Amino acid sequence: MNLLAFLHVTSAAGTLPLLAIALLLGAIHGVTPDEHTWPITFSYAVGSYSTRGGMRAGLFFSLGFTIQRAVFSTLAFFALTTWMESTHVEGIIYVVVGLLMAASGFIMRTRGTTIHLMPFVDKLLPPLDARKQPPRSLAMLHGLIAGMGTGAFATILYTTISPAMPSAAVAWLPGALFGTGTLIAQVLIGAAFGRAMQRRGLGDAARGFVGRTIASITLGVGGAIFVASGLLTLVLPSLANFTIATGIPVPNLSSINLGLLMVITTVPVVGGLSAVYAMRKVRKDPGVVEQMPQAVHHHEAHAR
Repeated sequence: MNLLAFLHVTSAAGTLPLLAIALLLGAIHGVTPDEHTWPITFSYAVGSYSTRGGMRAGLFFSLGFTIQRAVFSTLAFFALTTWMESTHVEGIIYVVVGLLMAASGFIMRTRGTTIHLMPFVDKLLPPLDARKQPPRSLAMLHGLIAGMGTGAFATILYTTISPAMPSAAVAWLPGALFGTGTLIAQVLIGAAFGRAMQRRGLGDAARGFVGRTIASITLGVGGAIFVASGLLTLVLPSLANFTIATGIPVPNLSSINLGLLMVITTVPVVGGLSAVYAMRKVRKDPGVVEQMPQAVHHHEAHAR
């Protein structure tokens, strides 16, 4: 029995089983390589260069993602998400997310900090340590935008689970639980990325240099990849439907498609090569840390 058939059978059992499935699907979505989560979480988590910083990166990205999914889950209940079936929507989302990634990477590289597009979010939330890198508001904004992307998980959520809710009052729950499942997975993944940076055997300043270098390059080059992919799908919509079946019965792993290629190119390739470059740079020339933008020095001076 395939997943959609299973969901139709489960829907007869009531609302709670469907909500449990929404939470489970969200966790699977957060664990599997997805172009709307992994490149962004990786960049911010590595840039935070600590386990706790990585957890924060995954947390606030996923908070924005969860809010978006809860809102769109309600819209799906009223059958107001059919416009998302257009291949143009995914292309536009790629371009917007890519531009935001590239802008953040450029500013991080040249100024040692990231842009605060939603400063009121940081003011409303409890204060972090003096580093506050990367800002929670930017990670949350990325989540809000990236969550608008389509795909197998969004299709299942919006066409099967959300419409099966008993009333509009609870129509937001599938999206919220799906986002919560993704949040749990992304916090753990963010912690793993941050922990990997923390275990590099470098001092705080050197680790900060390596983390910022990897994050800025990954965001910058990854953003360019996203923009190029988005523009290509707008010009050649058939690319959005390009798939090579893998035989794995799990969304995001069931086929090789443009999204998976974007994840592979951005995270292991760009992220991996930038990590090699940054580590060699700091070991070959330790003084390069002193050339970091002043904003990073300010935060490092107050780091624990």
